[in-house]
Amino acid sequence: MRHSVAGYRLGRTKGARIALRRNLIKQLFTHERIQTTKAKAAAIRGEAERLITLARNSANGSDSDKVNARRIAISKLGDNQIIKRLFDEIAPRFATRNGGYTRVMKLGPRLGDSAEMVVLELVEE
Repeated sequence: MRHSVAGYRLGRTKGARIALRRNLIKQLFTHERIQTTKAKAAAIRGEAERLITLARNSANGSDSDKVNARRIAISKLGDNQIIKRLFDEIAPRFATRNGGYTRVMKLGPRLGDSAEMVVLELVEE
């Protein structure tokens, strides 16, 4: 029984699941819009929003808070270029927004296996 077990397993081992989440979040921050399955979008949406909130809140902190926030984000994503984009371009756009940085729009089933496809994107404002 899976009582009190959170998260999506996505039919993968732990290492493959972590790599998939990292890659999808990196692609979301790079292109600001990705097309994926509904389950994968649900799996990464919360973590992506937490990273944006971390970057947004660090802007008002001290220098040590800013460095610490970048280190936490690098430990989650592992790519310095994406972190720079997240902290310098993406987070300032959402400075006045209290959450809800992403939007999921349904596209319909995929032809090959009828998996429910969605577009996950960062909201404009």
